[in-house]
Amino acid sequence: MRPTPRLLKLAGLCTLLSVFAVTLSEAYVVWIGAGFLFFIVIALDVFSLPKANAFTVERQLPGRFALGVASTVCLILRHHAKRTLSVNLHDGLPPDGLTEQLPYLCTMPPGKRVEVSYDLHFTNRGPHSFAPAHLLVDSKWGLWRRLCRVGEGGETRVYPNYEPIVRFALLTVANREEQMGIAKRRRSGATLDFHQLREYHDGDVLARVDWKATSRRQTLISRDYEEQRNQSILLVPDCGRRMRAMDGELSQFDHCLNAMLLISYIALRQGDEVGVVGFGGVQRWLKPVKGPPAMPKLLNHLYDYETTTEPSDFGEAAERVMACQKRRALVILLTNLRTEDSRDLISAVEVMQKRHLVMVATLKEAEIEARSAVPVLSQQDALVYGALSNYLQQRQVLLGNLNARRILTLDETAAGLPVALANKYLDIKASGKI
Repeated sequence: MRPTPRLLKLAGLCTLLSVFAVTLSEAYVVWIGAGFLFFIVIALDVFSLPKANAFTVERQLPGRFALGVASTVCLILRHHAKRTLSVNLHDGLPPDGLTEQLPYLCTMPPGKRVEVSYDLHFTNRGPHSFAPAHLLVDSKWGLWRRLCRVGEGGETRVYPNYEPIVRFALLTVANREEQMGIAKRRRSGATLDFHQLREYHDGDVLARVDWKATSRRQTLISRDYEEQRNQSILLVPDCGRRMRAMDGELSQFDHCLNAMLLISYIALRQGDEVGVVGFGGVQRWLKPVKGPPAMPKLLNHLYDYETTTEPSDFGEAAERVMACQKRRALVILLTNLRTEDSRDLISAVEVMQKRHLVMVATLKEAEIEARSAVPVLSQQDALVYGALSNYLQQRQVLLGNLNARRILTLDETAAGLPVALANKYLDIKASGKI
């Protein structure tokens, strides 16, 4: 309970009047009576404050939140008092929850409910907890204000923003891959499995005509093929401290996470299975899952992955991959390479290559690319340009060393990584290397 500005102003006025009462003896009795009446009014107003149990608050949350995307939360407020109340409402938001629509000042008639909706977005993925709502309630005459904690807490999950995945999915269904930037690949015959026999259609390749079936049916019969299925894709995200760097509004790790979601969606639709092994301070493993219905399971596994302050130990990653994944798979290591990684990375990949096909997907830092293109106008600019050029050259040498050892690589900016990784996967699948 706290006094309101109205009470403080009245108290100041009484203090001012007391000065005149001291100087004017005939006003002393009047001042004593007025002061006594003032304190009676204050005391009566205190008792008009409703208690916390006079309120109920029900919070309605969306099924899930997407990182950085605003969703609507609804609060339903009721009270059992016999008078109209003035209430200042603020929800018990998690630390990472942001909104510009609270606190909310409302008037509550007796026996009526008030619905308050506000847009909320989160700055971090993972599980988040709501505290009870906070109500500031004014007394009948507005002299006092009580803070009440009302309602229950709540739990919610914040997932990666996979809206691009949905958009790509819709484009795929509409057979508009050119809008996605994901190219259709010509499938090699070595990567196709026989599917069925069907009647010959104009434009069918003669090499696919089944002459024995044609002889029996006395009409041209073609063989239908489908791409090899039931192959394994293992995603190995680097959760170490190097992935905490920001690239635009998201961290490099979040950009990798978006790419992982897209390639998972495509691979599951291709009939392949997808698993996840984290490293760099994260000891988590998702056994490969298969089929489009498994996408929610992948989301529930990945949504609360966070970077750590641990270094990126590629040797540890290789050990975990070999221990967890016994079947041959396409292992996609997602990281941000440094020039000092050369020896450790090559050793780790060579261990994994004994059983798996390994691809290293590394993020280009867009800021470095942009700064290296800035015109050199001063000595300071020349020093910066020289340092950046040296860094980029050493990076290319490292990628060249990996390619020379027949290690697949992908070097792409954060914005281009999802589609580039999807195209690379389709290329590898079409080549029959998995």
